Amino acid sequence: MTDTISDMLTRIRNASRVTLPAVEVPHSKMKESIAKILKAEGYVAEVAVEGKTAATKKIKLALKYQGKKSVIEGLRRVSSPGLRRYVGATEIPRVRGGLGTAILSTSEGLMTDSSARKKNLGGELVCYVW
Repeated sequence: MTDTISDMLTRIRNASRVTLPAVEVPHSKMKESIAKILKAEGYVAEVAVEGKTAATKKIKLALKYQGKKSVIEGLRRVSSPGLRRYVGATEIPRVRGGLGTAILSTSEGLMTDSSARKKNLGGELVCYVW
């Protein structure tokens, strides 16, 4: 697999469409940071890292629903391994007019678009969540 982040986003998207209570994805530090941002922004109910060795570690995400509708309406990978997309601090896009969240990889780690604007940091656009 070449793009593990897009695989994670696809697993979350598919699980939320069929209203599964939780989804498991293989562990990496980048994916764990994305999962923590999703929890902090209120898109996911719980994030847990299971397993002890690197080969068996998994991230378990408990998905959030409002009735039968998922809190996550959409996920989109912006930067891919073949085509990276970088933005400056003044060029950070607003997802759905500010109703969604853009996740950026900056020099200070992964963060949301609003916190990157506050710190005046640009970086690689990882994905959009709305």
